[in-house]
Amino acid sequence: MGEFIKAQISEHITYIGLDRGKSNAMHLEMMQELTSELERAKEDPAVEAIILHGKEGFFSAGLDLIALYQYDKEQIKTLWETFVDLIYTLASFPKPAIASVTGHAPAGGCVLAICCDYRIMADGEFIIGLNEVPIGLIVPPSIFDLYSLWLGQAQAYRYLLDGKLFSPAEGLQSGLIDEVVPADRIHTSATRKAKSWTQFERQAWGTTKLNMRKHLLQHIDENKTEVVQQMLTQWWKPSTRRILKTIIDNLTK
Repeated sequence: MGEFIKAQISEHITYIGLDRGKSNAMHLEMMQELTSELERAKEDPAVEAIILHGKEGFFSAGLDLIALYQYDKEQIKTLWETFVDLIYTLASFPKPAIASVTGHAPAGGCVLAICCDYRIMADGEFIIGLNEVPIGLIVPPSIFDLYSLWLGQAQAYRYLLDGKLFSPAEGLQSGLIDEVVPADRIHTSATRKAKSWTQFERQAWGTTKLNMRKHLLQHIDENKTEVVQQMLTQWWKPSTRRILKTIIDNLTK
């Protein structure tokens, strides 16, 4: 059992739970664990679908800026490489992948959700969206591609540059979210959706999914080195460090 990822299999579905602190903020080890868990579910013939979920109130707050701020040059390089690998692993997962968005999902939390095939969000005072730009981080082409898949390019373009965060209702209206349900029904809804897809012929479903994502996946693969380099250059800029320091001061108060 992982330290930060708790996985359970029930009726051929693997429920992958994010489990790190209150807000499920991701650091290097958590991302490595999640990638391994996804690889395991991919290879296991008994697993027919995955449901990625958070805990009450938080799906994931995204990257753990407090932890990352302390990383040295080598660690941060490994982190961004791992982040790109995680996105690729989740986006290329050949079986149904459902995001059970149990609460807040800004930034990296939203990235995990948009890699999946379907998003169900708990109703409540929660936010989801990509707010990287306002916090001084660069959004790579692959994440724009993933966002565009659900929002359309024009909307994704506008929202990314604004760093817009959506309520569940706004997410539903924009196409970012597929269903909004009361928190106590999210597990059932996610399971129902997974089962509606696992009844189809697996090869037909999985190959069609990967066909539709073919260019997107090629982009992630081909641009990895360039993206990591962009991220690193931006990360160490004094202006970025200042923004991050301010955010961290606010978070730790």
